[in-house]
Amino acid sequence: MIEGNSYLLNLTFPTEIEINTRNTSLLNIFLSSQAPFKLYFKNQFITFSPERFIKIKDNLIKTYPMKGTIDAHILNAHSKILADEKEKAEHVMVVDLLRNDLSIVAKKVRVNKFRYIDKIEAGSKALLQVSSEISGILEKNWSERIGDILFSLLPAGSITGAPKRKTIEIINAVEGYKRGFFTGVFGYFDGKQLDSAVTIRFIERKGEKLIYKSGGGITIDSNVSSEYAEMLEKVYIPCG
Repeated sequence: MIEGNSYLLNLTFPTEIEINTRNTSLLNIFLSSQAPFKLYFKNQFITFSPERFIKIKDNLIKTYPMKGTIDAHILNAHSKILADEKEKAEHVMVVDLLRNDLSIVAKKVRVNKFRYIDKIEAGSKALLQVSSEISGILEKNWSERIGDILFSLLPAGSITGAPKRKTIEIINAVEGYKRGFFTGVFGYFDGKQLDSAVTIRFIERKGEKLIYKSGGGITIDSNVSSEYAEMLEKVYIPCG
């Protein structure tokens, strides 16, 4: 970052977790989650994601970048996360990145909501998550080129960084493991509308082990301890 190769870089890390209750399986964790988007895949992995990728309805495409997380029980958490200059800079960069991404496939792209806060139930705790809403207008025949639209926007800017291409090169060089399905996208398309989510809050089975993959955005102003703490905040089982 000092050399200017990346302004925002989303680094992730795999964490081995242990589940105490013998009766708790990936399927049970999936069923217990109250996440707005979740997926269970053949006892191989689950995701209980709070982050929508894109939504398309009535020729309107929307995306909802999510950057900035804080424990909801911290005193004045709401005002602290919004006042944090590093978090604000990180959010501005990802909003700008995704605004540019939408401009590849849509016209009249605009930011409708900037840095609003959602409360996310994270097992026995709660997190505040900062998001924005960006929209654009698609051509009426957008459904005929849904593949082109998706591949033009992937991978999601919120889990890569800016500039995207160079940042992906850095991620591949330094992370030291394969993300697999983690930080991909999933959703549904019925020919008339599409909804999708980013594959975060992710637990994967590796033999007898369970691996939780999490991460966060790194900028020139990042503090190592704070970034590590944020990554740990995102490691939780969505059962109360």
